[in-house]
Amino acid sequence: MRDRVVIVSGGTGALGQSMVLAFLGTGAKVCVPYVVPAEQAALQARLAPADAALVEVKHCDLTDETAVTTYVGDIVARHRRVDVLVNAVGGFAGGDLAATPLAEWNRMMTLNLTTAVVGCRAVLPEMTRARWGRIVNIASRAVIPPQGGFIAYTVSKAAVITLTQALAQEVRAHGVTVNAVLPSTMDTPANRKAMPDADRSGWVSTESVARVVAFLGSEAADAVTGAAVTV
Repeated sequence: MRDRVVIVSGGTGALGQSMVLAFLGTGAKVCVPYVVPAEQAALQARLAPADAALVEVKHCDLTDETAVTTYVGDIVARHRRVDVLVNAVGGFAGGDLAATPLAEWNRMMTLNLTTAVVGCRAVLPEMTRARWGRIVNIASRAVIPPQGGFIAYTVSKAAVITLTQALAQEVRAHGVTVNAVLPSTMDTPANRKAMPDADRSGWVSTESVARVVAFLGSEAADAVTGAAVTV
């Protein structure tokens, strides 16, 4: 992956930081849009001095298509390429259908689905021009089969899988692969805080998920597209 250019949206979060480090381990340059300053600082603190030069962190609202298009355009102008996009921005909300306000429903769709759509639309012109690209969308193991009790989240993440499968068919002739990774409950500070009494023995590490994402973003995965990979 040396000299490849990777965009990791959500790259300052718990999973995102592990994915940034995984791609750095392949020799790639990694671009990370962010909105939360504290998360940016946390990512920077985890970077080794030798890696800092290979990571570009810049503020960008990933729900704003104009901002994302400009962000990607700036990357292409600097590096003459964008090879991999990981769509990992997301959010969680509980509640059944009757208890979920429409505003919360729309928020889940925006965070989990629209950000992926916007990201794909921004990078595909360059990837199809180059006839090489990798898109990896982060969905959730909890939506196969679909679960109740957090229905807005479930539907939005299930839509990410459908987006992945349909888009894979649209772009496969252009040398671009599109896959989804579906983590089960991950061992993150947020999940430990939300579920302090849970049995964490079956939780998956963010590093394990990141290794799968890095594989799907590599040349070794050129024959894999439209997949929904559970971790």
